[in-house]
Amino acid sequence: MSLHPTLQPYADAWTHSIEAISELVQPLPEAEWNRRTPCPGWSVRDVVSHVIGLDCEMLGDPRPIHTLPRDLFHVSNEHQRYMEMQVDVRRHHTAPEMTAELEYTVIRRNRQLRNESRDPGTKVRGPMSTEVTLEQAMRTRAFDVWVHEQDLRAALARPGNLDSPGAHVARDMLLEALPRIVAKDADAPRSSAIVFDVHGPVEFLRTVRVDIQGRGTLETAPALGPAATLTLDWETYVRLSCGRVTLEAVADRVKTEGDPELTAAILRNLRVTP
Repeated sequence: MSLHPTLQPYADAWTHSIEAISELVQPLPEAEWNRRTPCPGWSVRDVVSHVIGLDCEMLGDPRPIHTLPRDLFHVSNEHQRYMEMQVDVRRHHTAPEMTAELEYTVIRRNRQLRNESRDPGTKVRGPMSTEVTLEQAMRTRAFDVWVHEQDLRAALARPGNLDSPGAHVARDMLLEALPRIVAKDADAPRSSAIVFDVHGPVEFLRTVRVDIQGRGTLETAPALGPAATLTLDWETYVRLSCGRVTLEAVADRVKTEGDPELTAAILRNLRVTP
């Protein structure tokens, strides 16, 4: 294998999720492609279009030249406009066109991954004309494709793969965001500890400690007398973190202890996706 060992888990996670997506949508009749997903404003077709589009960008394909309609209520900033371009350009594609392009894109990406010999630190093109490392790009891609697999499963009532390789990439990425969410976004008190107890197909118990300077760090050691404890299941944690559901809709699945204002602030700021 020419792929760097650091990159292999992300390639494996992407492959697992993209194959699951292909299996989910291959047999769908035309009408099912219009089903609404938990991803705001996007149908099944739109989610698959997004997956295809971003993998085409990983391949180095030029972005489509396309003018977005002005009445897309879910598009309100430049990042969303950027993401919508690959989606809107495919909005009138038929089911056979969608599955054919998905299959062709997967073949091309698999070939790219087989021949990938670059160092993980190599700079590559990222969204919005940014530059990111190859490792960051592949990790984000694995996360994104798994989240969209879950969007499709929710829309089609086909639950599964909540503990797949992509789920573990998602767990690590979401955990990395917790110190910022707690210390900066939720403005947790200095010299405090906040515990996250997540159960289900993917489980973890983590403590975010906020030091005297207001900086947050993530620890595996449990805290004695934490300022707050949040207990919820893995699926709910993902859906909140990815903006797929409102807190009000899943309030019965979230248990909080400690300072109610602090727990409310953390939950309000839990979303990490733009």
